Amino acid sequence: MRPSGRAPDELRTITIETGVSRHAEGSCLIRCGHTQVLCTATVEDKAPPFLRNTGLGWVTAEYAMLPRATTSRNRRERQGASGRTQEIQRLIGRSLRACLDRPALGERQIVVDCDVLQADGGTRTAAITGGWVALRLAVNALMAAGAVKHDALTGHVAAISCGVTAGTPVLDLDYAEDSTAGTDANFVMTDAGALVEVQGSAEGATFTRADLDAMLGLAEKGVAALVAAQKAALA
Repeated sequence: MRPSGRAPDELRTITIETGVSRHAEGSCLIRCGHTQVLCTATVEDKAPPFLRNTGLGWVTAEYAMLPRATTSRNRRERQGASGRTQEIQRLIGRSLRACLDRPALGERQIVVDCDVLQADGGTRTAAITGGWVALRLAVNALMAAGAVKHDALTGHVAAISCGVTAGTPVLDLDYAEDSTAGTDANFVMTDAGALVEVQGSAEGATFTRADLDAMLGLAEKGVAALVAAQKAALA
């Protein structure tokens, strides 16, 4: 029995509320159970220096956690992002660029900010899933304004965590499971089922090829549900 009472292949309740920022070109608040992440997308009409005069666009991401997003207060990262934060925001940026048509975006950059309001496991995967919705809305705004002639996104990207707890592969770990799981993995996928990134590690106990295959099967089911939630939020 999982601490939440969910079945092994059951997601937490997912909601995505769009248009939560009046200033950002794209925004949403994604809730995955008790995890809440505010995602905003900002369009900058210039490319980063390494892409100037190439005609190519870019998407990058920043990630942060509010001091009381967790059970105890975390100090603000005033002296620069920690190693963990840098790793997560690079993951978000790589994931979102997997669906980007860089020539179609043109020589501009979209910055996706993911701020964790409340954490209960799966913050990076929620940031990717919600970050894509904010990015989609920003690209829609560019197309509506005539700044982008062709859709700069080739499809959906979403992410979900899986793990092995008490010998059982499970989908969408909350903190109670994530902190005790023998195996913890994150899967980033497109709506076509292609893998963008897989992060997996054994926490004190190794896992088998069968465990990995089981987690991949769970991730495919979870990502399909997340893509459906993205579509519903944008409808």
